[in-house]
Amino acid sequence: MQTYFVREGDTIHKVAQRFQIRPLELLMANKHIYNDREYIYPGEQMIIPKEKTLFKRVSSPYICTMEYGPTDLEEDIKKLKKHFSSIISIQKIGKSVMGKPIHALVIGSGKKEVFYSAGWHANEWLTSKFLMVFLKQLLQCYQSNLSFFHYNIREILNDVKLYIVPMVNPDGVELVQQGIYEEHPFYESVLKINKGARRFDHWSSNIRGVDLNHQWPAGWEIEAKESPQVPWPRHYSGTAPLTEPEVKAVYHLTQRHNFAYVLAFHSQGQVIYWGYKNLEPKKSKEMVERLSLASSYEPIRTADSDGGYKDWFIQETGKPGFTIEVGVGTNPLPFSAFEEIWSNNSMLALEGLIL
Repeated sequence: MQTYFVREGDTIHKVAQRFQIRPLELLMANKHIYNDREYIYPGEQMIIPKEKTLFKRVSSPYICTMEYGPTDLEEDIKKLKKHFSSIISIQKIGKSVMGKPIHALVIGSGKKEVFYSAGWHANEWLTSKFLMVFLKQLLQCYQSNLSFFHYNIREILNDVKLYIVPMVNPDGVELVQQGIYEEHPFYESVLKINKGARRFDHWSSNIRGVDLNHQWPAGWEIEAKESPQVPWPRHYSGTAPLTEPEVKAVYHLTQRHNFAYVLAFHSQGQVIYWGYKNLEPKKSKEMVERLSLASSYEPIRTADSDGGYKDWFIQETGKPGFTIEVGVGTNPLPFSAFEEIWSNNSMLALEGLIL
């Protein structure tokens, strides 16, 4: 038997994949862990079985076999730097409450600037994985001068500069995936917000219990009045707009650039929201119809809410903004949902570059 000490960001599925064993084998060797959904905490000791059942996993970027969190994002960024250093720019645009970096990944050389974002809500981390898989495909096609489906990537990225913030809420994502433990700097406050409960599947806020997509100065007062009045696992708008460092990072990025339009990826519902208080430009309707045709997702003009990033962008700039709700089910969506998300949204994300 081999001993392993759990690291930050680890889950049962990640440890099993690291040692190329089945999650079931890991559970059988660690009788104190009841099932593969249980949290494992940094410093916890695990036994890795010496004799492993050899198995061959189907290798595909479009299959999700484990959670995707901040540590996975950092590893992927290192790989992108190594393999695509001449065609990608990686910018640190801010830090989370806990000091985790918030990255903007930039590809393309065109004058038209477009912004994609994901991982706003803690239990919507599949959106982060989607954008990173999409970005890697873009980079590979650009580097090798290949088409992505029928889209000529080099031609597109000579006209467009794409900014991607794949994970706006890294602290929250890690909480949903790894849970809380006594050494965690927000141990007491998180348990208080969660009323003592130790599962966080329902948590969408940042680590301070603020909903990052309710933080924007577009009907913020209305949203704040109708939402929880204290830090909460979801929907708490904060004491004022733009208080959270994650939101400030995206705000300042947006202010520094002249984005032609923005796409914010959330889950779930298989719909595309495209308007806000009739402030969106007329061309938004034609644009969302193209996104709908590329994805099969239903266009809906307005959501029954205020204070979102897309809402603020439309109100502030008068330009198009879109919220794409990927997948269907209850957050966090299961690993198996990723294939539908990829199938329906890869073309949408490509079409989004040429609207």
